[in-house]
Amino acid sequence: MKIPLEDLFEDIVGKAQRGLHVGDQELSQKAHLDQEQLRLLKNGSGDPARISGLAEALGLGPKALAASYSKSWYPADVPIIDGVKQFNTPLIDMTVNAYLVWDPETREAAVFDTGADASELLAFVDSASLTVKYLFLTHTHQDHVADLGVIVKKTHAEIFGPALERMPETKVVREGDQFRLGKLRIEAKLTNGHSPGGTSYVVHGLQTTVAIVGDSLFAGSMGGAPNDYQKALRNNAEKLLSLPEDTLICPGHGPLTTVKNEREHNPFFAG
Repeated sequence: MKIPLEDLFEDIVGKAQRGLHVGDQELSQKAHLDQEQLRLLKNGSGDPARISGLAEALGLGPKALAASYSKSWYPADVPIIDGVKQFNTPLIDMTVNAYLVWDPETREAAVFDTGADASELLAFVDSASLTVKYLFLTHTHQDHVADLGVIVKKTHAEIFGPALERMPETKVVREGDQFRLGKLRIEAKLTNGHSPGGTSYVVHGLQTTVAIVGDSLFAGSMGGAPNDYQKALRNNAEKLLSLPEDTLICPGHGPLTTVKNEREHNPFFAG
């Protein structure tokens, strides 16, 4: 089933507003819109010609923001990689992702985040004859650790979580830490901003580079970061979108994407 984008136009505008601490009145002035014009745009019934002014006022890419408004973009040319599987599970009014990454030769595997229900993930581990060595947490918001106990009880994996978001029985992972998984190499990158210790994991050794990014980055958007918006923007640009353009991006919510897609179509980063 096609996983919908995590954020719509109004979500993107709202995240930029909160990050910049810009209210509707100030935004209207900066974008040369009256309050009613802004309201209509946020409701999806405004004049699309006015989006460029809104984008400029919020530091967003106008073409990418217009595509979000028209709902005309979805990540394309996303590779299918042997050794990576996404699990998308419902939680209240949203869905959340967990990932399995494994060395196709040794069958050693790592789990990244837990999703809301790990039963499908664990069934796949059994059916594919994988041995789960590690469980890595991108951050500790409840939707990403909801089934932690179930996974650990079944797999006895070592748990690693961000140093700035300590949890009981987890080992600390810091910027630059590296782990071996068969012939694969996993590198930790601090991509905080959405959460205090938000960490992404870059996997080298499969047919293309893979980055599991939690809520740091979404297809066509990013996690909200009202407290350190500039840090979130900087981390995403410098540590994730600087990876090779064919890098598979595995976000905490929404569909898979690539660095190329996000450089060109993510309103927060596209020109």
